[in-house]
Amino acid sequence: MKKNYLLYCLLIALSACGKQASEEISLTGKIEGLGNDTIYLFGADRLYEHIDTLVVKKDNFSATLHSDTLVTGLLLFSNGTEYPLFLNKGNKITIKGSANTLSSLQISGNTSNEELTNFNAKLKTTKTPIEKQAEEFIIKHPSSLVGIYLLDKYFVQKAHPDFAQIKKITSHMAGELKDRPYMDELLDYIEEEEKTATGQLIPYFHLKNTKGKDINRTNFRDQCLLIHFWASWDSISRKANGMYRRIYKKEQKNKDVALLGISLDINKEEWEKAIKNDTLKWEQVCDFSGWNADIVKQLAIQTLPANILVSPSGRVEGKDLDEKAIEEKLKEIKQKEKNNKTQVSKSKIKH
Repeated sequence: MKKNYLLYCLLIALSACGKQASEEISLTGKIEGLGNDTIYLFGADRLYEHIDTLVVKKDNFSATLHSDTLVTGLLLFSNGTEYPLFLNKGNKITIKGSANTLSSLQISGNTSNEELTNFNAKLKTTKTPIEKQAEEFIIKHPSSLVGIYLLDKYFVQKAHPDFAQIKKITSHMAGELKDRPYMDELLDYIEEEEKTATGQLIPYFHLKNTKGKDINRTNFRDQCLLIHFWASWDSISRKANGMYRRIYKKEQKNKDVALLGISLDINKEEWEKAIKNDTLKWEQVCDFSGWNADIVKQLAIQTLPANILVSPSGRVEGKDLDEKAIEEKLKEIKQKEKNNKTQVSKSKIKH
């Protein structure tokens, strides 16, 4: 009986060891010209949340990694270059390349790595725009993890992403990709952004100004309203206040244009002090909820500084515009309103 018990324990131990070994990932690499260096490998999503250090000696490196599912990691080189690495349990990953072309490595060991290697090789042999090729890849490979990487690199990581285009491209992706943490967050973000897309009516809001008076959209009826978001604790948005001072100075006598500052402050004294120091003479409001403010969620504000330009009819005309774009939009809105009034007048004359 005792021997049977010991044999049973031994089988369990061997089974556990076998399972652990099957989850191991063997990684070997040689990057010519890299010499002695250090490469960091960190997760690109919440499925791989730790950092591994790869020590390079005479261009060569190796490591044993662990993952119980297919994940995306990023290799970070000392010169700042990042390159994706797809990992799954039991893989034997091989990396080859040159220190002169770290943005185009040859990686094998699973389908995802090989798909990206082939994609990068194809880029060198065709004149088709990269974005077009990336879109075609995503459509033809709806279940490939490489598609998420290409979507992020060539469409999301832009100064002004085209979310309508991104949404269209993601519609071709399989459900298993959309369920990934990154995609789940991206699609939620797009849904929020659509709330403030050009032409959308802004939601009703009311916030108190420095005198404790309720301010809402109706306070700016029949006016172009430039809403800007800032905070006393954010140095970048404080610097951007200079742009709004110039716009205010130019438009303050124009009854058709108004500015509204919405702060993400949580400290009333710091907020009031910043208003005075930055000479913000137009209407300022705050509910001291910081990023949890309802208006921040309603208007999908993700970063500071931010702004939204609203037409007299309450529709969004633009978001996160620079000074020149704001001036051009204001002229465009004024001309549109003028044309509408002219058409109304002609209609009344006819009748």
